[in-house]
Amino acid sequence: MTDLRLVPAALAAWATAFVATAFAAAPVLRGAAVAVVGLGGAFAWAVATRRTPRSGAAGQAVLVTACAAAVLLSSGAQLGARAPVDDLADAQVTATVTATVRSSAVARTNPWSGAADRYEVDVALHEVTARGVTTAASGPVVVTGPGDGWADLAYGATVVVTGRLAHQGDRTVLRTDGPPRVVAQPGALLRATHAMRQGLLDATDGLSPQARGLVPGVAVGDTSRLDPALDAAMRTTSLTHVTAVSGGHFAIVVACVAALCVLVRAPRAARVVVTGAAMAGFVVLVHPEPSVLRAAAMGAVGVVGIALGRPSRAVAALGAGVVVLLVVDPWLARSYGFVLSVAATAGLALLTAPIARRLAPWCGRTAAHVVAVPVAAQAACAPVLVLLDPSVSTWAVPANLLAAPALGPATVLGVLATLVAPWWPPAATVLGWSAGLFTGWIAGVARVFADLPGARLPWPGGVGGLLLLAVLTAGALAVVLGSRALREAGERRAVRTASRPPLRER
Repeated sequence: MTDLRLVPAALAAWATAFVATAFAAAPVLRGAAVAVVGLGGAFAWAVATRRTPRSGAAGQAVLVTACAAAVLLSSGAQLGARAPVDDLADAQVTATVTATVRSSAVARTNPWSGAADRYEVDVALHEVTARGVTTAASGPVVVTGPGDGWADLAYGATVVVTGRLAHQGDRTVLRTDGPPRVVAQPGALLRATHAMRQGLLDATDGLSPQARGLVPGVAVGDTSRLDPALDAAMRTTSLTHVTAVSGGHFAIVVACVAALCVLVRAPRAARVVVTGAAMAGFVVLVHPEPSVLRAAAMGAVGVVGIALGRPSRAVAALGAGVVVLLVVDPWLARSYGFVLSVAATAGLALLTAPIARRLAPWCGRTAAHVVAVPVAAQAACAPVLVLLDPSVSTWAVPANLLAAPALGPATVLGVLATLVAPWWPPAATVLGWSAGLFTGWIAGVARVFADLPGARLPWPGGVGGLLLLAVLTAGALAVVLGSRALREAGERRAVRTASRPPLRER
């Protein structure tokens, strides 16, 4: 039975974070005070009713209120720290900021010249100087600057840059026309991971165009060399998760580490330590994107379950991970990547088994599970994808079904190539070439299905399009999973299949 007890708390934390991050610090902190008072009342109710049938509801009330209060307190504190920069961005002031680089540089094409002559880099602020005053500040800022000095900026470096602050939607942007001044290089661990990532690029430099782009993308999420035409084909077929370093990649790496621990008969304590270290190392290697953070949080819950001898359930782990991450960073509630990651995981946890049970009489249990995974993920993610691109990928399920067997080997070989690249380049080249064989299959699947008729159908955009597709998807699932006629037909087929004599007896 699916454990849904943490779902209300996760939804409450998400809604609270989404609303709180749209306000200033003061009203959010006032809301936090009200929530804390409400928490006290809910706790008192829980104590008073702990021996009555309502005690479960009382416990839920305490949990939901506590999660909402924690998110409000965190949001208020972080909004207060961001206030100086937000005020300067509102006035579009020229400022000098000191910040730490938190992403690889992404090239942006100039709409007038068609050249990729500017780069975007995410940074985390430390202080800002404007109007003759230096103020401590925190929060994310997107810096956009020319290629000189920005294209090869190392993740984790501390830089000083001068430019004009402004708001672009939910983002705070600093536009500069000069190079950054690097005042501190990344630490030893980040320098090592940078060397690994650069070594992978060097090792795959002489491979085919698809391998040059896809192997680094599959292994560490580096899509800087991905061919635009192939990228478009993968978007059309909903295969972009291949290079997004989602929870699937994370699960593959952790599963390999866990399997090695079992193979060498490591005790439980050693398995916990090694698996936890592998998760932390992989997060650092690929950089802490929202999907990776979500997977890491779920994995951490799972490791705790192993340590306690109580393996966690997927939905419960997802709920706990969502709450923890939203308390740490409430702005994740507004991240499409985070939404898609959570939606995909929830879809897999809740829908895979029912869909597989319905398909099993027609194609066998193994094939049914293989088919159910992309169907469940697509059903959960398609409505959200409409917000990003108002279209529907009609061939997404078969494309993902055919590409899935190649993703695991490509990921493992790509990560191994990354790990050995700085110290054994020839081995990294061989491993990268081997990974390229599997990414070649993924690229071929994307191109073939993207070229089929009706591969991408237009769909209404915005919230209306999301709700429409969600209702249609829910209706289709209700028909498939709840239809008595389909269930009875499957049962009759299963009986006929079971009653057939073996081939030797015919």
